[in-house]
Amino acid sequence: MRIIGGKFKGRRFSPPADNWPTRPTTDVAKEALFNILNNYLDFEAVKMLDLFGGTGSHCYEFISRGCTDATYVDKFPGCVQFVRKLAQQLDIEPSLKIMPMDVFRFIGHATTQYDYIFAGPPYGLPTLDMIPDLIFEKQLLLPEGWFVLEHNPHHDFTNHPHLFDVRHYGQTFFSFFSNEAAAE
Repeated sequence: MRIIGGKFKGRRFSPPADNWPTRPTTDVAKEALFNILNNYLDFEAVKMLDLFGGTGSHCYEFISRGCTDATYVDKFPGCVQFVRKLAQQLDIEPSLKIMPMDVFRFIGHATTQYDYIFAGPPYGLPTLDMIPDLIFEKQLLLPEGWFVLEHNPHHDFTNHPHLFDVRHYGQTFFSFFSNEAAAE
């Protein structure tokens, strides 16, 4: 895995992925997503949330591009330990809040709003289709913010009132949601 942009561009990291419940976003899909985000976000001003953070790749990309307020949430101890170690190696600890807990518990107790939320849950998660509704019910997204959900073709959010775009790269789908989409 590698960081594709910013001050850590080209930096490679290899999580000890044996028996990890993760499915890291492919470099091709991640690069395509960040090409879209580059045209929308001011990374230095954004407050971001990474749900089902896994290896922390999404947070590293944001911090590498200037984000100083990233929150990572994952309950798997191996992932959390890896992210803590890499954050220390990259000297990004002040920019990264690590929340070692269940994502649904985090959402249920969250009171902060974010400019950008990314969720990359396990594709087989039985409650994956509930995630967009939970994000909007808890009002975790700032008025002009974006929520991006990574999923496979077995999930379809076409009729969701907050959906405004879907992009796919092979079997990786990114559904884009916003408060503004529901207002249109």
